[in-house]
Amino acid sequence: MREIFAGLPWWVKWVAVPVIALVVFGGLIASVVGFVIGLLFKLLVFVALVAGLVYVVRKFTSTSSSRGDW
Repeated sequence: MREIFAGLPWWVKWVAVPVIALVVFGGLIASVVGFVIGLLFKLLVFVALVAGLVYVVRKFTSTSSSRGDW
């Protein structure tokens, strides 16, 4: 592979080949990035909901245990 790129100008190695790779694999790269971002967003929503549930449960259990009427 090095022998193939050795005789080529610098712009072919550093501009043309990455552009061709982005054109060929652009849809795949975009779908993978979209999947990862969607997964991170869902994970963030899950963590926020669990934290909210823990907060609400602790608030009500501390309130009910201080009253002592249960």
